[in-house]
Amino acid sequence: MPETSEALAFHAVQSTFSDPGALAGMYAGLPRDPARLARVVRDLMIHRGEGALFDHTHPEDRLHHDAETRYIDDILRIVVDRNPAPLTQLRAPGDRFVGICRDFALLHCSLLRHVGVPARIRSGFADYFSAGGFHGDHVVTEYWDEERGWLLADAQLADPSITANWPVDFDFMDVPRDRFLVAGEAWRAIREGGADEKRFGLHPPEEGPFFGERFVAGNIRLDLAALNKVETLLWDVWGEDDGEPGTPLSDRARVVFDRVAPVVSGEVSMEAVRRVFAEEEGLRTPRTVTSYATFLGKSLVELRQAILR
Repeated sequence: MPETSEALAFHAVQSTFSDPGALAGMYAGLPRDPARLARVVRDLMIHRGEGALFDHTHPEDRLHHDAETRYIDDILRIVVDRNPAPLTQLRAPGDRFVGICRDFALLHCSLLRHVGVPARIRSGFADYFSAGGFHGDHVVTEYWDEERGWLLADAQLADPSITANWPVDFDFMDVPRDRFLVAGEAWRAIREGGADEKRFGLHPPEEGPFFGERFVAGNIRLDLAALNKVETLLWDVWGEDDGEPGTPLSDRARVVFDRVAPVVSGEVSMEAVRRVFAEEEGLRTPRTVTSYATFLGKSLVELRQAILR
């Protein structure tokens, strides 16, 4: 169904997380083309797992600090502190922000919103970073194209020399939806389609507890929040059955996520997404979340402001 003007206007405005704040002046002179903006992002950031691709070793403190930075204004401060050149200038690996997929997507989203293109980030699972049919935890940008509607874009793939390392045979500005499953679709593939839950996660089961139903359910929670412009870190947990990683979901939680998964799948109704986020206390992002940050460990984190008005 056609997207409403209200929904498009909502996604064309910065969120608490994507707002460049006092550093908005750094956005002056940026291109307006979504693909060129993705390349700007790619040239400012390096994924914390990409060091070998750049023949570069990340300083230990950056692995701890950069990838657990929540807000775009803080990310931009790190970028310009390392190299004060305009954002359109390619950075050497040692000058880049050391992030994860969420950071690439959120910065791309921020740049798109700045130039008036409706954009949001989506949490889900990609099959193009892992072998053997494993769907790895990933985040991409979803942006509005006037002719084709909502498209998925992966700014991590904007540099052909990097993309060549992965089995990617598609336009990075139009990622096929069977190559990246949003979290709701992944949940339904497991619950309704008989897909193996062990093939969805941060890593396969033999490498740790971050896989399966609980992990996919957590991504539904993140995706619902992101659709409401609450773009938290990927290891933030709250609300509905926020048990320890690797433990089974409760039957009650499965019922909740069975109900919510269709809301964040397919052609998303913003009215439904807003209603679920407002009414489901166990899914709405609270002021304080539990972070299972990879390096800093489990902790309670207070977000900058109450999210839902």
